[in-house]
Amino acid sequence: MGADLPRQIYVRWQSKVEPQTYHTRIDIPESVRNIMRKKEKVFCRFTGKNEEQYREAIVIGLAPGGIAKVWVTGPCLSPITVTKVQAKVDPVGPWDGNSNGVYDPISAESQAYIEKFGVPYGSW
Repeated sequence: MGADLPRQIYVRWQSKVEPQTYHTRIDIPESVRNIMRKKEKVFCRFTGKNEEQYREAIVIGLAPGGIAKVWVTGPCLSPITVTKVQAKVDPVGPWDGNSNGVYDPISAESQAYIEKFGVPYGSW
């Protein structure tokens, strides 16, 4: 205890399948911070008991096209969607500009999947 919950989270990532580098700031609303401060009653399948738990985790999922989706959750609690944001392309590029714009190659397995099914833009 003692540490406050974040009001904003900065995320920067490289999408190797596009290839592209993105960045965004994600605002965590006060309403979500309040949810995280309150214990919730839940039946926990892991322990087989009724428990009171906090939503103690902020999960950020990163998708093709620069989409970042955010959830809050706890060990036995179902996730609640907080927000979905569209990140901006980071002109500095991969590796903070230290790779001359060169991205690491994707695995052969990933390349085969993309060739067969395409990049799942808009899946979130």
